[in-house]
This record gives sequence, structure tokens and C-alpha cells, in this order.
Amino acid sequence: MTTYHYVLASQKFLLEEEPFQEVLEERYRYYKEHNQEIDFWLVKQPAFLEAPSLQSVKEKCPQPAVAVISTNVNFINWLKLRLEYVLTGSFDAPSEEISDPLASLESVNSDQ
Repeated sequence: MTTYHYVLASQKFLLEEEPFQEVLEERYRYYKEHNQEIDFWLVKQPAFLEAPSLQSVKEKCPQPAVAVISTNVNFINWLKLRLEYVLTGSFDAPSEEISDPLASLESVNSDQ
């Protein structure tokens, strides 16, 4: 089992109101320059929010949500310092509640 850390926000805030693409590009460039493997992912409508233990987190975040998920807690802390109005936390996966830490509900919801 792996511990995943996340920054969570509304899609409108993170993807439209913040210069977030620049932040990710900067971090990607940093990882590449230091020969580090990418350990962060952007997930729209993250499925992990459906876990019963994370319902209170889901209720606090305007929907639709987006998360940056990472195995690197320092990266998540760095993001938290750069952004406002985000929630942070962590979860272990795979587990009975969360089988795929990077799963998205976006394709499921777009079919409806």
C-alpha cells in the first residue's frame, strides 16, 4: 500500500482562475532537470472522494473538483504554499475503499 497526498480544489478555481498550468510546467521542468521521476498527477473529478472516509472532504470542496495527487508530501506542501483556497490531505491505496488512487469520475459523468 502506498500513501498518496493531494491538493484539492474546484476545477474553476484551479484550472481557470489560477495560473496553475505554469506551476505544473515549472515543477515538471524542475523534475526533468534533476532527473527525477514524475510522481504527481492531475485528476479531474477524482474518484477517491467517493470513499466513505473522505465524504467530509468532498463536502468542503466545490464541485466539480480537481486534485493533484502525489506520493511526495513535500511537493504537496510546496503546492499548498503556492495556492490559496485548496484542501490537502492523504490516503492509502490500493485499499478496500480506494482501489485506484488516480481514477477519475469524469468519463463516467460525461456519459450521463
